[in-house]
Amino acid sequence: MKRVAVIAGLLGLGLTVWMLAQFGAGAIFSLVMAGGWGILAAIVFHTVQVLLSAQAWRVISGPKPDKLPPSTLTLKDYFALRCVREGVNNLLPVAQVGGEVCSTRLLNRRGLGAKRAAAATICDLTLELLSQVLFTVLGLIVLLTLVQRSAVTDELLESALVALAIGLAVFISQWLGAVALVEKLLLKIADHLGWRGAESIRGLHQQVLVLYMAKRATVWAFTLQFVAWALGAVEVCLILHFMGYDCSLAVGFVIEGVGEAAKSVGFAVPGALGVSEGGYVLVGGLFGVPPQMAMALSLIKRVREIVWGLPSLILWQWLEHAWCPESPAHEGECAPMLCKNSVSDVRL
Repeated sequence: MKRVAVIAGLLGLGLTVWMLAQFGAGAIFSLVMAGGWGILAAIVFHTVQVLLSAQAWRVISGPKPDKLPPSTLTLKDYFALRCVREGVNNLLPVAQVGGEVCSTRLLNRRGLGAKRAAAATICDLTLELLSQVLFTVLGLIVLLTLVQRSAVTDELLESALVALAIGLAVFISQWLGAVALVEKLLLKIADHLGWRGAESIRGLHQQVLVLYMAKRATVWAFTLQFVAWALGAVEVCLILHFMGYDCSLAVGFVIEGVGEAAKSVGFAVPGALGVSEGGYVLVGGLFGVPPQMAMALSLIKRVREIVWGLPSLILWQWLEHAWCPESPAHEGECAPMLCKNSVSDVRL
């Protein structure tokens, strides 16, 4: 998988370099520099989105175990774990899920337990996917009210509907036993390889269903995730404003929806390099946004990811030691399914 990630990364880098050459690297970087305050605004504003996503994860995780002290598994803990998730996914060569693996390990270490930590992360990731698909579909509906229908809009809408179908299929499959199949596979692999602590994930499927059956928590978590996605429209408007291009929130909603969808589609490419930029250029062109400005918008968002991501990777390493389990037996609970505690060891 490491070789695949390297090849995909090189292809993404090549696509990015081609677009920079095609649209004028000098003009693009000039716009990035011109949007200096927009970079700061994006960095600061992202705090709100991370807080909302962290609270959604906390809500879907269910009540805190009674044995834990009041100071653990608070919003602060989930905020830190959400930062780790984003930092690993955005900056390391993983297929957009390495952050979930590492943060689940830490959530287990914090006291939630391997089974419930994994179930909470599965539920949170599923709700995040569904809320993103809804965000993208609504954005494309708004797009149809703002621009004339064309082959591009039809293709975007068709792709969004396919993504919606996939998201619903993932959600329904969890109810029908997909997690149970994964659980059995992990237990068999663990037994064959002699991994310690594999029994701690037995009953994972039932734990996922228990979390989903808390309907109020599920709806609330989904709503928080959707609001976090929707606030990306504000970020787009802020960045474009500081680059000298004002647009409505409706336009920002559409641009962000398609841009983030393109990033998700390019999950196999580290950081969706090149894929995300192409998405912003494509949808921006429908509103008359110059490709240079669309590229600059994407690059500024990448600067924000780096500014957030680098401290998050450091935080991850610190949490691995700060939340170290007290006993070797407890440490083994998540060994079969969770990542090692070194940046260089994160591979899929």
